[in-house]
Amino acid sequence: MIVLCTYPLTTRTAADVFDVAHVHEFAIACRHGNWETFETPETKQTKAELTELKEELEQRVREQTYELVTANEELRREVDQRKETENRLQNIIDTIPAMVATTKADGSADYVNQRWLDYYGLSLDDLRDWRWRTVIHRDDEPRVMTEWLAALSNGMPLATEFRMRRFDGEYRWFLVRTVPQRDEHGNILKWYAAGYDIEDQKKAIEGLRQSEQKFHELVDLIPAAVYTCDRSGRITYYNMRAVELWGREPAPDDTHLRFCASVRLYNREGRLIPHDDSPMAHVLEKGLPVLNQEVIMGRPDQSRITVLANIAVLRNKEGEVIGAINCFQDITELKRTENALQKALQEIEALRDQLYKENLVLKEEIVRSSVFEEIVGTSPALQAVLAGVAQVAPTDTTVLITGETGTGKELIARAIHKRSRRSSSPFVSVNCAAIPQSLIASELFGHEKGAFTGAAQRRLGRFELAEGGTIFLDEVGDLPGETQIALLRVLQEREFERVGGHQKIRADVRVIAATNRDLEAAIAAGTFRSDLFYRLNVFPIAIPPLRERKEDIPLLVEHFVGRYASKAGKKIRSIKKKTLNVLESYSWPGNIRELQNVIERSVIVSETENLSVDESWLSQKASRPQPVSDTLSKRPGAQVKKMIEAALAETRGRISGPSGAAAKLGIPPSTLESKIRSLKINKRRFKTVYRPKRHKAPKTG
Repeated sequence: MIVLCTYPLTTRTAADVFDVAHVHEFAIACRHGNWETFETPETKQTKAELTELKEELEQRVREQTYELVTANEELRREVDQRKETENRLQNIIDTIPAMVATTKADGSADYVNQRWLDYYGLSLDDLRDWRWRTVIHRDDEPRVMTEWLAALSNGMPLATEFRMRRFDGEYRWFLVRTVPQRDEHGNILKWYAAGYDIEDQKKAIEGLRQSEQKFHELVDLIPAAVYTCDRSGRITYYNMRAVELWGREPAPDDTHLRFCASVRLYNREGRLIPHDDSPMAHVLEKGLPVLNQEVIMGRPDQSRITVLANIAVLRNKEGEVIGAINCFQDITELKRTENALQKALQEIEALRDQLYKENLVLKEEIVRSSVFEEIVGTSPALQAVLAGVAQVAPTDTTVLITGETGTGKELIARAIHKRSRRSSSPFVSVNCAAIPQSLIASELFGHEKGAFTGAAQRRLGRFELAEGGTIFLDEVGDLPGETQIALLRVLQEREFERVGGHQKIRADVRVIAATNRDLEAAIAAGTFRSDLFYRLNVFPIAIPPLRERKEDIPLLVEHFVGRYASKAGKKIRSIKKKTLNVLESYSWPGNIRELQNVIERSVIVSETENLSVDESWLSQKASRPQPVSDTLSKRPGAQVKKMIEAALAETRGRISGPSGAAAKLGIPPSTLESKIRSLKINKRRFKTVYRPKRHKAPKTG
């Protein structure tokens, strides 16, 4: 504040006055007419402070100016970089295969990249605002505009397909996607659009669609039903044949499990298959195909059909399961026909088996009529065997017949069968040594179709053919180990299974076995089972060799001469005595079969009514006859008792003498007496027993 004062005041006084008045600067008019300016001390101090503040402010201005200049330079550099980046992005956008454009918030175009401009053959000005509509195919333009206006209205992204005109006038399909750009408040600033040429994909898809349509038409023509499922079990395709067999059409979102709830599946036994246990469910779960599986399908109309299902697994290129395809056929009529054929085949099989059995019975009748005619002889040894036959025949006991080759073991077995309660049923004979070991099980127990190579049809075994009757196992000692086990099971459990089968078959058969081997030695050697031996050896019958019953040779010669002379149409009236002596002195290692062959040959070459035998036909290496006493000592006590009783019956209880029982048995009378006592035989009861009627002895010349 400046005060002008004209009063003549001293400077000091004025200063004091103005200081009181808080005046910092004043001027005084002096006497000489000049003005003098005066400052108070406070003013001076304030000016100094202002000067200092001014300098500080100027320094700050200089610093901020420098910072602004620096920031401006950085901003200019950043703007230049952004322009450079924008240019690079512009170049990239103009050269990428995709077509890029932007529109304002109202949908009018404000930018189109060079790629799109080149496609159109137009400039950006030609497409600005809404002029871009002119390149859309007229058939697609109404739909595209409707969709675009809806997107502008709701602010949602849009993806649509339509055709756009190329510079040469061709229209091609494009997929255009648009997304909005929003500010921090959610307001749309502009829209970005990208277009992709999908003309080739469209053509490929159309080609696939046409191929798929043709495939579906072909699949609809085949008689089989076909449907596919994806990994989740949703039914993705089915042909019309499937609808016919199902009896209804699946819903669009039907899964296999849901659909199975209305189309029930049953197994061949008629039990309901749970939905999650169906063949298709197994394929989708385990990734394994199903081949030729028969199932019964229950349809909505309550009818049932039998179908044959084949299900293949569908996989992607990585091998992952993506679904399955089921091809199934209605085989109901085929099954009916098959069942009818099977029934007819079973009837034919039954008839064939019946004819086979009847044939066996007829053969048995023929053989049966001459069984006892074949058992010729009155020797004590033979009578002991026949006594055993009479005892065991009425029972079902298993019999083991032992004896050398040619002693007539099968004749004894037939005699047992003829006198049993099974005589009206078949007698089936099996020579175990004559059948290959690989086929013996099939021969005895039969086999199922396909059980082994060459098994073209089911075949009954000998045990089935002998049902209700008797099976004779000759040479049982030659059975292989596996078959011995199966035979043991038959004897123990009375049941067996056919080769290749699982059904147990009951065996109502009496078993008679025979062998010329020493089974106890075979057991020791490990070639025959001891448990089977004990099962077979319930009632043993040992047939003596011909050398132990020489007194039967004349009767046997007469029997065979009569048979073969009749066959040859010759008359043999007598047999030379020398011939009989030769025959009786021979040891007959081949037993009765060898004697039979010698007589047949002699009858054939005989030119007179007087029969003779060429001694050179008899084996020169025949073993020395074994005394009856030797074999008697080796026989079981029961057989020895029967042989002694037979000899006592023949001699009417006489023990000593040339015609006594001791002489016939080849043992001393004292030994025979000792055996009679030890075996508790009542010899007195044979005093009234008459000798059986003997065959008429042939005349000797």
